[in-house]
Formats: sequence, C-alpha cells, structure tokens
Amino acid sequence: MPPMTIVETPILREVRSNHLSPAGVHLVARDYPKGMRIDLHMHREAQLIYAAKGTMQVTTPEGRWLVPPDRAVWMPAGREHAIDLLADIEMRTLYFDLAWLTREQRNEGLTREFVVRVSALLHQAILALFDSRNTAERTELLVRLVMLELHQAEDSATFVPLPREPRCRRAAMIVLDDPTAIHEIETLAREVGTSARTLSRLFSAETQLSFKSWCQRARVAAAIERLSTDANVSVKQLAAQLGYASVPAFSAAFRQVTGRTPTEFAGKI
Repeated sequence: MPPMTIVETPILREVRSNHLSPAGVHLVARDYPKGMRIDLHMHREAQLIYAAKGTMQVTTPEGRWLVPPDRAVWMPAGREHAIDLLADIEMRTLYFDLAWLTREQRNEGLTREFVVRVSALLHQAILALFDSRNTAERTELLVRLVMLELHQAEDSATFVPLPREPRCRRAAMIVLDDPTAIHEIETLAREVGTSARTLSRLFSAETQLSFKSWCQRARVAAAIERLSTDANVSVKQLAAQLGYASVPAFSAAFRQVTGRTPTEFAGKI
C-alpha cells in the first residue's frame, strides 16, 4: 500500500474520543466552515463519513458524490478521496479498525466506496455514538446497529461516475467544468478526437449510464451545489441557468435523481 497522505485542514471545532472502543471504532467529530476543501488523501482505517448538518461533495477516482445530510459515505481503507464543503459542516466520522472488520466478518460489500441513504435510525445511532456518557456495552451495540443499517441502505442517486478511458474522461470533465451549458455529443466527440457513436458507447460502458442520463446527473449535481451554497437562488432561476425549458421539467429531473423536488431538498440542507 502506498504511503498515507494526511491533510491538515482548518476546522471550526474538533472533538476526539480518547480511546478505541471495544467495537473497534475511533470516533471523530469535526465542524468545518463552508468553502473549505480537504485535499486528496487516504486513511489506514475504513471510514463512514457523515455530515449531520450541511452538504459536502466527495470525489474519488471512481466519481463524485453529492452528500446532503440524509446520506453518508463509506470509504474503504487506502482509498484516495477529497472532500469539498459546500456549507458549514458538522461532520461525524467513524474510523473502523480493519482487524475488527475482518474478525467480525463485516468486510462483505465494504471493499469499495459508496453512499448510503441515512434513515432516522441510522442518524440517531451515529449521533448517539458521540454521547460522552456511553458505556462500552452501549457503544458496541450502537456500532453493530450502524453496521446493520449500513448493509441495507446503499444509494447511488447523487453519484456522478467518472469514466477512466482518456477520451471519455476528457469529455466528462468538459461537461463538469460547465454543467449549465448544452453539450451536444457530436461537438464533444470532435473536441476529444473520436466519433459521437464511439463516445456514446464509451459513456455507456464506463459509467453504466447513457450520455444523456449522465449529463442529467451532472446538471442535478450542479443544482445541489448551488442550492447548498446560495440560499437566495430560486428554483425558477436555477432551472433557467441549467438549461431546462420549465420549472416542472427541472423538478421532474431533480426528483428522478434525488427522490425529492428542489424545494424539498433545499429545506433539508
């Protein structure tokens, strides 16, 4: 495994647990200000990264996740990732000891990064772990509850996969650099030196989404970022900026990806 890169990032507040719990989990609570970026880094432990308040964007070589407060990110040990903080964040991170994961046979399905939808039960279990009055027995039970919920709650709705094939990757980055523009696949194909047919095939093979569906995800991700960073933007303004013909069309696309309308989402940031 390559050397681990530890990134020091300004924080508003940090509260660390003083010991490794009997369940093999180290707990860290950190509050970060809006606009900060935690640069590309990795950890020796596996992590569950959760923002009890605020929205963040997590990027790995596989893609980007928009992570509002009703979702959390599972990050395997040794996996590079960066975090952009789109609002003031109350981050609660669980660092899992790999020996415990192996001993407890909890590794199945946890060797790749993914986002989970945070149920009311998972939310309360995570927050309860940071109660300083916890006994060792209660902490262990809460950790096991978190793991049970984790295995049942995978959700990829806010994931924008990033292709690895060089031409397709360049095309994807052109779209992500300006997701509000109308990107025709024929124009993109010429820019990256291939045909529209080949680029369409590459997007489907590399991202498991059609080019049109991938672009829709990229636009919705841009909408989530804007909603997270500008409390004054209206849904009508956002729909127009993202190239949708009408507010209902934008709301339908947003709901298809996130499960909520833009107005419902904005109320939970």
